[in-house]
Amino acid sequence: MAYAATAGGSLPAMTAAPGVLALQRALVWLVGASGAIVFIEPSPYELSTLAACLIFFATGLRMRLVFVPLLLLLFLLNVGYTISAVAVFDRPNVPNWIATSWYMAITTVFFAMVISEDTEARLDMLKRGLIVGAMIAATAALAGYFNLVPGGRDLLTLYDRARGTFKDPNVLGAFLILPALFALQSVVSDRFGKSLRSTIAFGIMALAILLAFSRAAWGGLVLTSCLMLAMMVLTSRSQSQRSRIIVMAIVAVVLAVALVAVLLSFDSIAQMFKQRASFDQSYDTGRFGRFGRHVLGAEMALGLPFGIGPLQFNRYFPEDTHNSYLNAFMSGGWLSGICYPAIVFVTSLIGFRYVFVRAPWQRTYLAIFAAFLGTVGESFIIDTDHWRHFWMMLGAMWGMFVAAERWKRAT
Repeated sequence: MAYAATAGGSLPAMTAAPGVLALQRALVWLVGASGAIVFIEPSPYELSTLAACLIFFATGLRMRLVFVPLLLLLFLLNVGYTISAVAVFDRPNVPNWIATSWYMAITTVFFAMVISEDTEARLDMLKRGLIVGAMIAATAALAGYFNLVPGGRDLLTLYDRARGTFKDPNVLGAFLILPALFALQSVVSDRFGKSLRSTIAFGIMALAILLAFSRAAWGGLVLTSCLMLAMMVLTSRSQSQRSRIIVMAIVAVVLAVALVAVLLSFDSIAQMFKQRASFDQSYDTGRFGRFGRHVLGAEMALGLPFGIGPLQFNRYFPEDTHNSYLNAFMSGGWLSGICYPAIVFVTSLIGFRYVFVRAPWQRTYLAIFAAFLGTVGESFIIDTDHWRHFWMMLGAMWGMFVAAERWKRAT
């Protein structure tokens, strides 16, 4: 009952039997850990999330009135996708894309409902699971990149970039950011033993992100780390705590720079780093480059109330949209194009309200909020609308909003 005493709004979940509570928390851990293994379909994440949904609903899970706006926006978003897909439903992968979108919406509401109760315990298990999954993915990525296992380089890398247990190096890098933030929090605030273990974990994840050679992931890790640490300093309870965060952050930066310098001494890594770090990529510039497509696609979307359907953008342009907001307009017309940014930006704006709420899970909240904002920004330059961890964070944010309000009333 320790969590019941501290979690405030988590009290309703305490009516369940201890065995049921343990099972529910274990399932949350499993979902977090399995999110790192997605190079096969259906992935372990889909199976574990489905099992968790069935068991949670069987053992008691409540739909709250406060989730209705989120539910309505997700419903309308996918209605728009489905209507636009009717004309192209016979084309490859379109039915699967629509099914995945509906599934992601369901998991978002599920996570919101789950995290709104027994909040501290379930967030702790989700965090632990994500870190374990991230270590598996990052270790696999490094093993493949450095050819430490037979055949590993072919399986665990793509175009000389580490991808680990993901299909795409960019998604590997994006997924690792949130677990890396959890590890960084431990580095700057926990006792020496745990801080040392977390330093090793953070180093492995950061190295995997570097060798994924994803510019968005590089920038995402740096910016979200700075944002999270800044929020931790602002919300610290004492001057000594603030001083330690600042000092440890400076030490972490020095060590990171030293690690990058050592890695760049290897020619193969240095050449790939130079190539990927350039902002003058052929697929970014020109009339039909990434940003040129954004402008042309936006002009096109204004005259298409029902869009062109999912996965059809590359029939008009050399590549996909690489912009989730534009993709919502093109794949689902004006209905989806309005609902998708509405979900994202409303959640972001509400999120700032709870930064200074001193709930027991405040530290975890800061990491998830920072990672969520990073993904929101990344969505302008890459398609994130089917990233499992994005919808997980979105649902967790709404669950924490509800739990924070109940915690404030209880205290």
